[in-house]
Amino acid sequence: MDDRKTIAIVGATGAQGGGLVRAILDEPGSGFHPRALTRDPDAPKARELGRLGAEVVAADLDDAASLTRAFRGAHGAYCVTNFWEHFSPERELSQATNLAEAAQEAGLQHVIWSTLEDTRRWVPLEDQRMPTLQGRYKVPHFDAKGEADHLFTERGVPTTFLLTSFYWDNFIGFGLGPKRGADGVLALVLPMGDKKLPGIAAEDTGRCAYGIFNAGPDLAGQRIGIAGGHLTGEEMAQALGRALGEEVRYTAVSPETFRGLGFPGADDLGNMFQFKRDFNDDYCRVRDLAGARRLNPALQDFETWLARHGNQIPKS
Repeated sequence: MDDRKTIAIVGATGAQGGGLVRAILDEPGSGFHPRALTRDPDAPKARELGRLGAEVVAADLDDAASLTRAFRGAHGAYCVTNFWEHFSPERELSQATNLAEAAQEAGLQHVIWSTLEDTRRWVPLEDQRMPTLQGRYKVPHFDAKGEADHLFTERGVPTTFLLTSFYWDNFIGFGLGPKRGADGVLALVLPMGDKKLPGIAAEDTGRCAYGIFNAGPDLAGQRIGIAGGHLTGEEMAQALGRALGEEVRYTAVSPETFRGLGFPGADDLGNMFQFKRDFNDDYCRVRDLAGARRLNPALQDFETWLARHGNQIPKS
């Protein structure tokens, strides 16, 4: 008889969920069994998780009934939404409602909700320091997640609120890596001034979540922030230069300039970086490096991550 505790993992083929699936599979004696939730169990990434030993189950964040079925019989669940798939905070709120209701109905004993700050608590909508976006948000991909926190608590779902950090992987696939200027020199362009940016390897988010499940439901109700390092733009540029084998300059631009870069989500990200810059002490304080390392002793710092992945960063 298999007495392992099943963890239903939303977004199992993505960065956070995939990291958690692999963290569990890497520890056969962990006492947990990963149930990988995905819209398409026949997709290559999903089939690979099944080959590695995960239970692969079809579920859709927009289909509440599918989530209820997928959570049934599980001990816990890792809940995450992907704003960048649709750019709709309202859809994120709807999906979070589906997750919270399914968790309540399944009687889960421990849920992790991957969340972020609702920046409107620091910058009200009437505050003109940064523009209001989509009518009722300052940083849409932050605010909707933070607004959704109450959906879990009001339903009595035993939930740990995991506050994530900037993915260093964004330098590879999200278009935020160094760009080559007219003078031929690579420049890291961020509107952070001289403030520190908490960052983390995407896979380490899932591995920290594994540490939370290991610690157990006693962590329900807590807000836990994680990061692998707190680095200024200059410090990141220097490290990138060493990894890429050529000079990388840090160019600190204004949030207004960043918002005007024109790529999809530039205004959202410009506001996000401004929030992190202007409320840097608050933002960094909750993302405790020592606490993250206790959850994940193999936590990577930026130099370690660069040694493993620096060759994937485009030199455009």
